[in-house]
Amino acid sequence: MTSFILRRFGLGALLTFLVLTLIFLALRLVPGDPVEMLLSSGNASASPEAIERMRSQLGLTGSLPAQYWNFLTGVLTGDLGNSIRTGDAVTQSIAQRLPRTLELVVFATIVSIGVGIPIGAWAGAKGRFVDTSVTVLTSIGLALPVYVVGTVLIAVFSLTFNIFPAGGFTSWSQDPARHVQMLVLPSLALSLGFTAIIAQMTRSAVLEMKGQDWVRTAKAFGHSPLTVFRRHVLRNSLTPVTTVIGLGFGTLLGSTVLIERVFNYPGMSSLLVDSVSNRDYAVVQGLVITIAMIFILINILVDIVYGILDPRVRQ
Repeated sequence: MTSFILRRFGLGALLTFLVLTLIFLALRLVPGDPVEMLLSSGNASASPEAIERMRSQLGLTGSLPAQYWNFLTGVLTGDLGNSIRTGDAVTQSIAQRLPRTLELVVFATIVSIGVGIPIGAWAGAKGRFVDTSVTVLTSIGLALPVYVVGTVLIAVFSLTFNIFPAGGFTSWSQDPARHVQMLVLPSLALSLGFTAIIAQMTRSAVLEMKGQDWVRTAKAFGHSPLTVFRRHVLRNSLTPVTTVIGLGFGTLLGSTVLIERVFNYPGMSSLLVDSVSNRDYAVVQGLVITIAMIFILINILVDIVYGILDPRVRQ
C-alpha cells in the first residue's frame, strides 16, 4: 500500500509540473502582446515605460528559460506576484478567499454523500416503485440549474419564512451561529445536483452488484440479507461512487461561481470572475494554479481510497 501511495503522489508531482508549464506558456505563446492589451484603453497605446514596468511586474523580462525558472521558484516559495489592480499579494488574496469556497464545497459534499448514498442504496435494494420514484426525483434534481435552486431557496427560506439569511458572509470568529446559518442555503443549492448524481451512481452500482456470483454464494451460505447487502453489495458498490465523488468535488468548485453570485458570497470563484473582468492577470494566474493543484490532490486522494476499497487497483 505504501508503494501505491508513493506512486500516486509521484504521478501527482509530474502532473503538477506539466500544469505549471502549460500555465507558464499560455501567456507567452498567445498571439499579440498581452502587456499592451492589459494597458491599452480604447484606441490609446500605453507608453514604453508603462509597458516595461508591467513586464517586470508580470515576470516577462529576460530570456524564456530565466522567466520559467523565476516562475517555478515563485510558485514553490508561494510568491505568485501582486495584483495589478489593488497591489495586494496574490497569495494573500487567495489565502483569504480559498477557505471560504472550500468550506462551502466540503459542506455541500458532506450533504450530498450523506443523502445520495443512502437514497441510491435504498433504490437499488428495494422494488420497482421505490426505484422508479428515486430515479424520477434524481432526474429532476439533475435538471434544475444551481442558480434557479438558489433563487428558490432564498425566496422560500429567507424572504417568506425568514429562517436563513439571504446571502452575505460572516466569519466564524465574529459570530459562529451566523456563520453556519449563512452556509446552509448556498450549500444546499450547491449539493442538490451532486446528490442526484451520487444517488443514481449508487443505485446503478447496487443493481449491478446484486447479480454477481459472490453475492449469490453468500446467500447460499445462509447469511442474512442485511449482512449480504452490507458486506458484499454496498461495499463493492462504493468503488465507482468514490470516483464520482472525487470528480464531482471538482465540478462543485466550478459551480460555486454561480452560487457565490446568487448569495453574494465572497469566495474564490467570485474573486476569479472579478479578476477576469478587470484583466488582473496575476490574480487569474494564481487562482488557476491553485485550482489545478486542488484538482490534482483530489485525484490522488480518490486513487488512494479506491485502492483501499478494491485491493486489485494497487497492482
